[in-house]
Amino acid sequence: MAGTDVLPRIGLGTFRLKGQDVIDSVTSALELGYRHIDTAQMYENEEAVGQAIKQSGVPREEIFLTTKVWWDRYRHDDLIASLEESCRKLGVDQVDLALLHWPSPDDEVPMAEYIGALGEAREKGLAKRIGISNFTIAQVNEALSLPGGEHLVTNQIEVHPFLANRKLVEHCQAKGLQVTGYMPLAVGKVMDEPVLTQIAADHDATAAQVALAWVAQRDIVVIPSSTRPEHQKANLEALKITLSEDEMARIDKLDVGERIANPDFAPDWDA
Repeated sequence: MAGTDVLPRIGLGTFRLKGQDVIDSVTSALELGYRHIDTAQMYENEEAVGQAIKQSGVPREEIFLTTKVWWDRYRHDDLIASLEESCRKLGVDQVDLALLHWPSPDDEVPMAEYIGALGEAREKGLAKRIGISNFTIAQVNEALSLPGGEHLVTNQIEVHPFLANRKLVEHCQAKGLQVTGYMPLAVGKVMDEPVLTQIAADHDATAAQVALAWVAQRDIVVIPSSTRPEHQKANLEALKITLSEDEMARIDKLDVGERIANPDFAPDWDA
């Protein structure tokens, strides 16, 4: 397993962005220097993301491209076929990282089947690396124990100041899995948080930048979503901020276990 430091430290999330919006977002991000783009089958924007990458003029080998398989495609042959479709839509021979978007709801598909299929997709060259998303501690342990699981490099989970997700983060890191944190800005809620705005003032930064710095300083890859070039640039610059131990501790206290991504098919989360 080689999870640590294989992903660029910051990427562009594309959830909820479609058509020209996602093309513009990816285009400006690549112009600003982003080299990590995160999409998914469920976002229904793979073709537009691929178009933006192709038009950007940035060499394919310089871009770290992630997609995710939706849980209705977890049967062995269907999972592999779905990644072939994703590569076609994205206009690439392979993605840099293929993730399982969620554990199979109610274990409808046995984990051994879809972890095995994902490992096979990697062997076929459809994905350079493989990983999981929204897996709990118990599910991480099961996934790692299965054939194919030895190649998992990341668990992509929700992480922001109101959901530190500490137990799961530390468990993944102890197991050698890189953690990727999605929704690091808590869909904008961080902007008005008094502790964050106060710390931001001390760094001549914004509350959003402080939130991103806090996530990144925990050795977590951040994939904020933004359509505005000025925000994308600010997000990149957030990684230059170094927070003191005291500032980190003050932000730690904002954790109230507030989960934004919690659909009815979600697993039983770790406390």
